[in-house]
Amino acid sequence: MAGHSKWANIQHRKGRQDEKRGKIWTRIIREITVAARAGGGDLSANPRLRLAVDKAKAANMPADRIKYNIDKATGNAEGLTYEEIRYEGYGIGGAAIMIDTMTDNRVRTVAEVRHAFSKHGGNMGTEGSVVFQFKHCGQLIFAPGTSEDKVMEVALEAGAEDVVTDEDGAVEVLTAPADFEAVKNALEAAGLTAEVAGVTMRPENTIELTGDDAARMQKLLDVLEDLDDTQEVYHNAAL
Repeated sequence: MAGHSKWANIQHRKGRQDEKRGKIWTRIIREITVAARAGGGDLSANPRLRLAVDKAKAANMPADRIKYNIDKATGNAEGLTYEEIRYEGYGIGGAAIMIDTMTDNRVRTVAEVRHAFSKHGGNMGTEGSVVFQFKHCGQLIFAPGTSEDKVMEVALEAGAEDVVTDEDGAVEVLTAPADFEAVKNALEAAGLTAEVAGVTMRPENTIELTGDDAARMQKLLDVLEDLDDTQEVYHNAAL
């Protein structure tokens, strides 16, 4: 199956995330905390915690820091209680945006998200206003030049739903969220390591933005991503 080019967008976003490495640890610690409290500290029995720990390792978080946060979340130590809230809205050109947050103060968080939308040309929507434009799935993206045939053979055998080849040669594997780990492990065992891998909200369609519109959309996304309570920002803009 062929898909649109997204490799440049991925590299662009990774570069911007690398510039904000300090905030990445804070977000991962929140994810570890929520996952461990919800499903316990046993990695073998808690898939969500395993994914959070994988993120922590990829971000070079020390093992003792990871263990400390799992122990803190599952022990008797007092700490903040985080609530997961998703906000939806529209950006420049009607592009759909979703913001997943973890917060200990929903009044503060909703005010900050609403302010970001209104100040930077977007519109905050109601619950359900854009989520239908995204698919909850596992996603692994391999760099252009990766053998499409090899990826397809291993991925489909491991239970992937689809393999998409983008216009620029990147190969994208899509899975059901519950099958993501098994497919990722099978691909890695075959020597295939994805540049991007995770359970995500993938846009069903994209809206192309150029020039000033693209710059304004990027500014809105940057502001939303920089909010203290933001965990992930999903959108369907091709910049």
